[in-house]
Amino acid sequence: MFHHSAHHVHLSPSALVQIIKKNIVMFVALLAALVTVFIIPPDREYLGYFDVKTLTCLFCVLAVVCALKNIQFFYILAKKIVQLFKNARVAVLALVYITFIGSMLIANDMALLTFLPLGFLVLDTTGKRKYMAFTYIMQNIAANLGGMLTPFGNPQNLYLYSFFQIPTLEFMRIMAPPFVISVLLITVCCLIFVKNEPLQMADEPIRLPLGRTVLYLLLFVLSIAIVFRGIPYGIGLAVIPAVLLFADRKALKMVDYPLLLTFVFFFVFAGNMARIEPVRRLFSWLLEKNTLIFSVLSCQIISNVPSAILLSQFTENYSQLLLGVNIGGVGTLIASLASLITFRDYTKRNPGKTGSYVLLFSAFNFGFLILLTAFALVGQWLF
Repeated sequence: MFHHSAHHVHLSPSALVQIIKKNIVMFVALLAALVTVFIIPPDREYLGYFDVKTLTCLFCVLAVVCALKNIQFFYILAKKIVQLFKNARVAVLALVYITFIGSMLIANDMALLTFLPLGFLVLDTTGKRKYMAFTYIMQNIAANLGGMLTPFGNPQNLYLYSFFQIPTLEFMRIMAPPFVISVLLITVCCLIFVKNEPLQMADEPIRLPLGRTVLYLLLFVLSIAIVFRGIPYGIGLAVIPAVLLFADRKALKMVDYPLLLTFVFFFVFAGNMARIEPVRRLFSWLLEKNTLIFSVLSCQIISNVPSAILLSQFTENYSQLLLGVNIGGVGTLIASLASLITFRDYTKRNPGKTGSYVLLFSAFNFGFLILLTAFALVGQWLF
C-alpha cells in the first residue's frame, strides 16, 4: 500500500552529475577515504582522526559570515574601501592585504570565504572584471601564505603547534623569513600587473541594520575567540546556531556543508594512510632524506592539512616540516583546501573561464612555490 511513495526521491543522472561537478573536491576526498577504509577497516582508532575543533570553528565562522552577508555588511565594507582608494592598483592591493591580515586572524579558509566576495563586488561594480582572475589568485596566495606566521593562521599550523608542543616564539622565528619574502613578492606582483586606473563606484546610500550588525559582529568575535583557544569550542557550537535560529535562519541553510564534509573525509584518509605499514616505511625514509622538499611535494598531491597530519607521524624535524607544509600550500589547485574555495567561487561567478583561470593560477603559484622553496633551502644550508 505504500509502494509508490519512494518515487519522489528519484534523482536523474544529469542532476547527479551536476551535484558531483559542483562538489568535485568533496567527492574526490570521499573516494580517497573509501579506498583507505578497505585497507584499514573502521575501528576505535577512527574516533581519534577527527579534529572536531577545526570543524566547529569552520562551521561557526561560516554561519556568521553568511548572516553578515545577508545584511550586506561586506558590500558596504567594499564600497568604503573603493571610495577611499579611487584607483584600481591600490584597491587590489588593499583587497589582497585585507585577505593576508585576515588569514592571520581568522585562518586562511575563513579569510577567503569572507574577502573573495568583497573582491568580486569591488571589481564587478566598478567594471574592472578584467582583474578578477588576477585578484582572486593573489588573494588566494595571500591567504595561504599570510597564515604561516601564527600558530592559528592555518589549520596545519594549529595541528603541528600542539602536536610538537612548539614554543610560540620559536614558531614565529621559524616562519618569519618566508613570511617577509611572501609579503614582498605579493606586493611586487600587484604593482606590476594592475594598472594605475581610476575606479568609480555608484554612490547609493545603504544603511546597515544597527542591532543586527552589532549582534553578528559579536558572534564573529566569539568565533575568533574560539580559534584563539580563548573560549571552549562547545560554547560556540551551542550559542551561534541558537542565536541564528532566531536572528537569521537562512544563514544556517547557506553554510557550505560540502566543505565541512570534505574536511571529514580528509581526516579519515590521512588517519588511515598513517596506519599502512609500507606507507609508513616509505615516508620515514623519504623524510630522512629531506623533510622540507618532501613535505612541499606531499602538499602538491594530497594538500597541506592532510600532509601535516600524515608526515608528523614519521619525523621529529618540526621546523622543516612546518616550513614545508606552509610553503607547499601554493602550487597545484589541491595543495591547499583554500585554493579550492577560491576556484569554486571564481568558476561559479565566471562560468566558461575555468581553463584560463587554471593556467594563470598555475603560473603564479608555481612561481611562488619555486622562489620560496629555493629561499628556504638556502636558509637550511646557511644556518
